[in-house]
Amino acid sequence: MLKAKIFRVLVPALALMFLAAPALAAGELAKIKEAGKIRIGVFSDKPPFGYVDENGDHRGYDVYLARRLAQDLLGDENKIEFVLVEAASRMEVLESNKVDLILANFTVTPERAQRVDFAKPYMKVALGVVSPANAPVTDVAQLRGQKLIVNKGTTADIYFAEKHPEVNLLKYDQNTEAFNALRDGRGAALAHDNTLIFAWINENPGFVSGISFLGNLDSIAPAVKKGNTELLDWLNEEIVRLGQENFFHKNYDATLKPIYGDTVDPETVVVEGGVLE
Repeated sequence: MLKAKIFRVLVPALALMFLAAPALAAGELAKIKEAGKIRIGVFSDKPPFGYVDENGDHRGYDVYLARRLAQDLLGDENKIEFVLVEAASRMEVLESNKVDLILANFTVTPERAQRVDFAKPYMKVALGVVSPANAPVTDVAQLRGQKLIVNKGTTADIYFAEKHPEVNLLKYDQNTEAFNALRDGRGAALAHDNTLIFAWINENPGFVSGISFLGNLDSIAPAVKKGNTELLDWLNEEIVRLGQENFFHKNYDATLKPIYGDTVDPETVVVEGGVLE
């Protein structure tokens, strides 16, 4: 009798566990599709890569890619929840599951790769330094004992902290704050991605990029939470597919060329199919 009672209790419970198992074990792609949207971390103030325009719409090179990912994964480029991030908090946002992936001009470094998984690259970048045209900084030696403006947690912050401790770093969370500090003369110069600097000086007369290439040539790639292999594999396959249709050059023409004009060779920026040349 006791065995029969146990059997009657256990069988329904096991059946419920079995039925629930597929939902609990659902892969990351299935979760995104079930939610009906993909959560993507982007910048709000880094034109022309990720920014919010005067109408409140997300624009830029990263956003152009984000919309295509949503189109190919969910069948609708608008099925995105854009999550605004700062440079210093990108990894924490991923680790706390606030986004599915980051598309915020994220430069690949060995240190970052220990905490997040990077997909294949879609862009090339190096560091540059911008300064007032009437006091141009053309050599890092000129910055000894001077204030150099950087964004917290960026490759510029890391590079100068490690390679040039003789330079005094003035750090800001947001790009807008950093460039306003440069305009106001709070620092002798500002260091950032050269691709951003090229765009900024085109729209801000009175400033020059006296150092246009510093450190190593790096790559920018999407990032997912460490161990999220299913989404990572899909992204890698997607980037290869997009390269076959020259997608990233089309992206450049739509979002970067209107800003750069003929001052930048697209081959120094664009990576097609995830292959660095």
